[in-house]
Amino acid sequence: MSGPKVLSTERRRSGKLYFFSYLRNWQLYLLILPAAIYLFVFNYIPMYGLQIAFKDFIPSLGITGSPWVGFKHFERFITFPNFRLILTNTARIGAYTLATFPCSIILSLLINEITKVKFKKTVQMITYMPYFLSTVVVCSMILLFFHHETGFINGIIASFGGEKIPFMITPEIFPHVYVWSGVWQTIGWGTIIYLAALSGVSPDLIEAARVDGANRMHIIWHINIPTILPTITILLILSSGAILATDFAKVLLLQNPLNLSASQVIATYVYDVGLLKAQFSYASAIGFFNTIINVTILLIVNFIAKRVSGISLW
Repeated sequence: MSGPKVLSTERRRSGKLYFFSYLRNWQLYLLILPAAIYLFVFNYIPMYGLQIAFKDFIPSLGITGSPWVGFKHFERFITFPNFRLILTNTARIGAYTLATFPCSIILSLLINEITKVKFKKTVQMITYMPYFLSTVVVCSMILLFFHHETGFINGIIASFGGEKIPFMITPEIFPHVYVWSGVWQTIGWGTIIYLAALSGVSPDLIEAARVDGANRMHIIWHINIPTILPTITILLILSSGAILATDFAKVLLLQNPLNLSASQVIATYVYDVGLLKAQFSYASAIGFFNTIINVTILLIVNFIAKRVSGISLW
């Protein structure tokens, strides 16, 4: 009998210790409270409305009063004539975006090799700046720069004797414009976490490598990259989980009837049927379908990363 009593006593003591630790650090919990409330209100409470994906939602009856229809809306989307086109466009853009994942890593490694502090800060500032431009401004710049008649990109092409290219109305070019403009906008911001990880590399380790005859490439390959490898793996897993989550606003602003065959993605289709045509249940089913695929890919990549490198989200 003494064993269970001792165990229960230890549990009570540990519980009291946890409670008092919460009281001692109440400022930290108060600091995180606004973020927790935001997530609860805008991310968890809306999950209640997810059930309309399995119903024929009628506003006058409300969510609970609308009749259940099962997987009717999912079947409708899968049998939609343009389903393959929409899914292919979304996956192509998402995979293309994921393929540019190493760009921030390469830039951070290059910035880390800069020895002049002033020049290093200047490079960082210049690469950070595009991130703070809104999507509307970036899309406006793209439309101006790549305009068929007045864009300066076509002006440069014409000055070298080439023919002007209708960038924004050519479906084949749309993914390239979308992805690489995104790289230009986010590459500098993406280096922040890698540079923070690189700052943890021991100078003594680098000096020891140099004494052994290692050059810069050896140090980068055998010291810097292994140091930031856990960070790279975690961010790659998170990025792969958003492979079908395209930037809706950017795609919509760059979209036009002539490039629709390449720019029609799941996000814009949900906007079309959900907000413009008020088919709320159908749009919810499409969004839920998109989320299931993203979560599935996230789980698969996380499993592979854990098996290969031992690094994973859980």
